Amino acid sequence: MDTTHRDLYHAFVDQGLDAWLAKLPKQLARGLDRKRYGDLPAWEKAVAKLPVLPAERQVWLDRDTVTVELALSDAQRRQSENLLLKLAPWRKGPYSLGGIHIDTEWRSDWKWRRVAPHLSALAGRRVLDVGGGSGYHAWRMAGAGAAFVLVIDPSPRFYYQFQAVRHFVGDADGGRTHFLPVGIEDVPAKLEAFDTVFSMGVLYHRPSPLEHLQQLKDALRPGGELVLETLVVEGDETTVLLPGERYAAMPNVYFLPSSAALCQWLERSGFDNVRIVDEATTSLEEQRSTEWMTFQSLADFLDPEDPSKTLEGYPAPSRAVVVANKP
Repeated sequence: MDTTHRDLYHAFVDQGLDAWLAKLPKQLARGLDRKRYGDLPAWEKAVAKLPVLPAERQVWLDRDTVTVELALSDAQRRQSENLLLKLAPWRKGPYSLGGIHIDTEWRSDWKWRRVAPHLSALAGRRVLDVGGGSGYHAWRMAGAGAAFVLVIDPSPRFYYQFQAVRHFVGDADGGRTHFLPVGIEDVPAKLEAFDTVFSMGVLYHRPSPLEHLQQLKDALRPGGELVLETLVVEGDETTVLLPGERYAAMPNVYFLPSSAALCQWLERSGFDNVRIVDEATTSLEEQRSTEWMTFQSLADFLDPEDPSKTLEGYPAPSRAVVVANKP
């Protein structure tokens, strides 16, 4: 067994994920392949050089800002901040780690506040977070009492951001929160293992959205709950926008349905009890450039003369959250 990922292997054993366990070595090797990702050694080194932390700490996973309070010397704080900055851009958060505030591009806590009231209670549930980025929402799921949370995201940068946060959180979550650097296509078919599956900010990046919905459904146990958030446009159940080469400067955006069309997609995919629980236009306060994400952000992708439109002339980003169940 690879000792680096021993906790992940043990968690899969404990959760009875035997059908997936045998695939882990190959998936980890591919997801963390230094030949594929030239910056990976630098991210790995940054996490490895984080200072040894005092055992005594206070951790709050149920706050808007995932917070770890512990006593760091000035030198340790400076060292930690410099190393955490080497993992930038930080997109999902915010975090406060030993007095270091990571002001991420997204105020992901705003999204969580919109989503959380509509969820079945997460206490004791087994949860899969698809495309979870640095793991902010996964920590919040653990804070809500989930028994096991697995983030999957193919980005090794996000994997090392998660490991950096883990360094500060320690075992305060009871070892319930894990990250595997793979995509949804790497989840074994017909797994039917999770009580709740989240897919937030993923569907519009998939060239085959109905295939994605089927993959999410296959990961759920019968009766399980899907929580899906995606870009939408105004219209009826027949309205779907297929942008050109770019949408809001993003090159990999495919289908943007209306909320009504999205519900129809889910029903056609075999989900029931489908309901839209939230719709919100993305504001410049919710997504923006910061010290921890210094590249262009939403303000740069909207028409400066008409911020209700993207640079390409499409409707500005608006997102819907839909909750549904697997029969």
